[in-house]
Amino acid sequence: MSPPDIDAKAFHAFEREGWERAPDAYHRYFGALTAQTIEPLLDSTGPPGRRLVEPGGSDAPDSSLLDIASGPGYVAAAAKRRGWSPVGIDFSESMVALARKLHPSIDFRAGDAEALPFVDAQFDRAVMNFGILHLAQPDAAIREVYRVLLSGVRFGFTAWAKPEEAVGFRIALRAVEEFGNPNVPLPPGPPFFRFSDRAECRRVLEVCGFVDVTVTQLPLVWRLAAPEEVFDAFFNGSARTGGLLRAQTPAALANVRDAILKNAAAFTRGDHLEIPMPALVVSARKP
Repeated sequence: MSPPDIDAKAFHAFEREGWERAPDAYHRYFGALTAQTIEPLLDSTGPPGRRLVEPGGSDAPDSSLLDIASGPGYVAAAAKRRGWSPVGIDFSESMVALARKLHPSIDFRAGDAEALPFVDAQFDRAVMNFGILHLAQPDAAIREVYRVLLSGVRFGFTAWAKPEEAVGFRIALRAVEEFGNPNVPLPPGPPFFRFSDRAECRRVLEVCGFVDVTVTQLPLVWRLAAPEEVFDAFFNGSARTGGLLRAQTPAALANVRDAILKNAAAFTRGDHLEIPMPALVVSARKP
């Protein structure tokens, strides 16, 4: 259930519209950053083992993987390189189209994380790389993951650390607070940094039935060519932060942009930027 101040339908539509316009910019600016979590995320689901196909039958590798909110398909592609059998699902048809273009041999489908189009106990593992931040009802999505997983296997997801540590977000959000309007009329959604809290990750997963929760923080670094790319990344390559920026008045947006460029420039290292963007890798087991 969504909190009473969240219009789940409106927020879902807002996020979906945002991602329909963002694939190319996301791929350009965020691809190399979010890819840094892929191997640890896959590792968090455990090594492939063996499982019975049916009672008394022969066994088979437990290699099927569901990549939820699969975006451009980076995680599914890495899973396939491991010899696993991935399926990717995303509610943005533009993202699905990009994923199919980049990885034509992988099964990518348009679908809703909060109502997965799969039967119970279908997958050997599931992952969601930063997608949980963009769901209107993340608790419902976690319950759906629980439903489609076999018993005894793991689900892993990633989320950004708090903005005090994930500096790119701090730069953008502080610029809006100081020079723009952080309260522009956008559809309200769940707190963006809800899953930056380790205790909240553990609580939600356990309420949804998972056990053996683990949380690890990774020290990611966002490498960009110039301060202008920080603004462009958020404005054109994100949904919620991009929506916040696009809703500013032209004058306010110009001031916000100047502030982002100025503060991002402090992270210049030689001919590029290096901005700390740590993230959490969270995993749990379905008993």
